[in-house]
Amino acid sequence: MSRPVRVRFAPSPTGFLHVGGLRSALFNWLWARHNQGTFILRLEDTDRARLVDGAAAQIEDSMKSLGITPDEGPTQGGDFGPYVQSQRLELYHKYAQQLTDSGALYRCWCAPERLATLREHAQKAGLAFKYDRHCLDPKNQKSPKDPHVLRFRIPDDPTEIRWDDAVRGPLEFKTADLDDFVALKADGYPTYHLANVIDDHLMEISHVMRADEWLPSTPKHLLLFEAFGWDLPVFAHLPAVLGPTGGKKLSKRDGAQSAEEYVSEGYLPEALMSFLATLGWNDGTTQEVFTPDELIEKFTLGRIQRSPARFDRDRLTWINGLMIRRLETTDLLRQAANCWPEQAEGSDPEYLAQVIDLVKDRLKFLAELSDLTGFFFSDPTPELPQLIKNYSASEATGHLQSLMTRLGQVPEADWLHDELESAVRGLAQQSGLHTGHFFGLIRSSITGRTAAPGLFDTMRVLGRDTTTRRLARAVDFLADSAK
Repeated sequence: MSRPVRVRFAPSPTGFLHVGGLRSALFNWLWARHNQGTFILRLEDTDRARLVDGAAAQIEDSMKSLGITPDEGPTQGGDFGPYVQSQRLELYHKYAQQLTDSGALYRCWCAPERLATLREHAQKAGLAFKYDRHCLDPKNQKSPKDPHVLRFRIPDDPTEIRWDDAVRGPLEFKTADLDDFVALKADGYPTYHLANVIDDHLMEISHVMRADEWLPSTPKHLLLFEAFGWDLPVFAHLPAVLGPTGGKKLSKRDGAQSAEEYVSEGYLPEALMSFLATLGWNDGTTQEVFTPDELIEKFTLGRIQRSPARFDRDRLTWINGLMIRRLETTDLLRQAANCWPEQAEGSDPEYLAQVIDLVKDRLKFLAELSDLTGFFFSDPTPELPQLIKNYSASEATGHLQSLMTRLGQVPEADWLHDELESAVRGLAQQSGLHTGHFFGLIRSSITGRTAAPGLFDTMRVLGRDTTTRRLARAVDFLADSAK
């Protein structure tokens, strides 16, 4: 299409943004970046009764935590603002008057009680509610100064509304199935239908990419565009994000969290971005994990799926672990800065780098870092069942004392993986010890764990003094337990 790509993410701050809405924002952002276009954040806050304090700020923070940066918006500004609908009321009134003058909108003074009765009758009859145009009859009309709404008059001649959706292909609705919907409420605020059509036109939106739950509203929007005489944007309705078993919308229990919550748990923003991008989109290859640059390069509307996507947290965790392992140490240290155990505070950065290199292959998300590395920063409490799992207390004591003697012969300058392995294996062979059992005794003594990173790398990083001190501590503990 010849017009510049301008897309918008237009959430309502009536609740906090979670990954379902964030996926819509990401698709819009990727399409803008793929086409060197413009990505706009617009807050649709005309539903005043349902506004949630703090939701608008959370929406922006959630996008920012994932790296989805608007080019125009409430914070960024721009030439098409304001970008908050409650600040655009004069515009809506101006264009509503235009449609009223043309006959496309008409006043409706019906009380809520009357409308409720009509809905009840329709429900009992098994019919969809449609306003009966009571207020089009002159004898039922009141003064324009009396409280009223403005309704859009669906064309009287039944016809079909057709459009070519960029995701779902050709679609059509019958005007006979549509109700004369409210465009401007009695409080002076527009409904979603009127406001978003006016905003999309004035902001020169080229593509309307939104969740497929808005499909039933699209015919109303097309009629509004036609009533104004405006060119249509391209519509692209995105597949729903369901829970992991399918059949129901994604819930909080299944993973409907905000991006900030995932990041605070130690998920990398780029892993969350890669995962969300593949909820309903693929590039046509077997590639499963994408960097942000790869997503921008490959993202096209033609590869968005029609069928709902399933949210699989295990897959997100797998992607996250894979991306952690791909990170350079300096980048991993930066992203994990707030995930270390308290005892690590003030540690030498070089030591932290050595520690994180040892455990990065075991990390699924960064929040695990504290538990996996605690013993690198404080001496563990000896556990008797671990120390005597394969030996009696006296045997374990003897083996550890022999080890301390052997390690005492290793110069500090040679406190390296290969030299330590040679010394420990040599002692095991000389003493006729089962290496698995012997290594397990050493590991429990210096880490307090039955599972930890490679034994000789752990000893190397802990250093000669700490390793020796912990072995001596285990010997003393065994001696005390035998009393």
